[in-house]
Amino acid sequence: MSLTRTLAILIALLAAALILLSAFTVNETEQAIVTQFGRPVREPITDPGLHFKVPFIQQVTRIDKRYLAWDGPMVEMSTKDKTYIQVDTFARWRITDPMRYYLRLRDERSAQSRLEDILGSETRTAIARHELIEVVRTDKTRRPMQDESVTGALSAVGGLGVLRPIRYGRLEIEKGIFNAAAPKLAEFGIELLDIRLKRINYNPGVLERIHQRMISERLQIAQRFRSEGEGEAARISGNKDRDINEIESAAYKRVQEIRGEADAKATEIYARAYTQRPEAADFYRFLKSLETYRKVIKGESTVVLSTNSDLFALLKRIEQKGGRDR
Repeated sequence: MSLTRTLAILIALLAAALILLSAFTVNETEQAIVTQFGRPVREPITDPGLHFKVPFIQQVTRIDKRYLAWDGPMVEMSTKDKTYIQVDTFARWRITDPMRYYLRLRDERSAQSRLEDILGSETRTAIARHELIEVVRTDKTRRPMQDESVTGALSAVGGLGVLRPIRYGRLEIEKGIFNAAAPKLAEFGIELLDIRLKRINYNPGVLERIHQRMISERLQIAQRFRSEGEGEAARISGNKDRDINEIESAAYKRVQEIRGEADAKATEIYARAYTQRPEAADFYRFLKSLETYRKVIKGESTVVLSTNSDLFALLKRIEQKGGRDR
């Protein structure tokens, strides 16, 4: 009886082990392929839950069902206008045909390598077909913000730095890469969801020349602004001098008018004062003579007088008057 129980227990344990070895689960994020000696034996399992296989003989290969990332390396390539740039790309993809994916690629490592080959090649081809400005600008409708004064100066200095109109833009280039690469990846059971140019940079060898060109452009702009400022300063200074001369001329004219009016008024007063009586007229002539002599004879001046001159007669009269007083 004990031997029978032991056999029953062994058989039960063996059956349980076989069930455990033959059962497997598939998560919501996975899809599975059952292989026998490396070859698939049935359709891929895409529904989550409990499934069974032949133990020891059959194996389960799990394939991710989620969106997967591809981050390409920074690659140097040339544009249509022979400008060498470094382009960094990334993409999103997923496995839509697990059977084809398994037969062609086997695992994600091989898939990443094939993505790098196809996407990298299509990216280089697309960059080589377009000029640098097409790659840098987002699209042909969006214009970058620019200072109108700087833009006008750039246009005046031989058109330096003025952005040329574009036909496509980076979004169209990315769309072209996507359209070219998606059918090629579909042959491997991969659906390409999106691809983007993450970063674009100049080649280090030409970066210094680009900087020097930018500096030269800005110096030309600065020189133009400086010349315009100097011209405006000269115009303002000329207007100031002209206004000052006009004000001074008008003021001098007014001063002379006032002075002439004052002299005429004074002359009129003097005329009325000294013409009322003969003695007043003689006194006026006497005062004017003294004023004239005061202006003519100064310091140690030597004067030769004729006996007929009024000054000699005046001095002689003063001398005779002084002698009588003595």
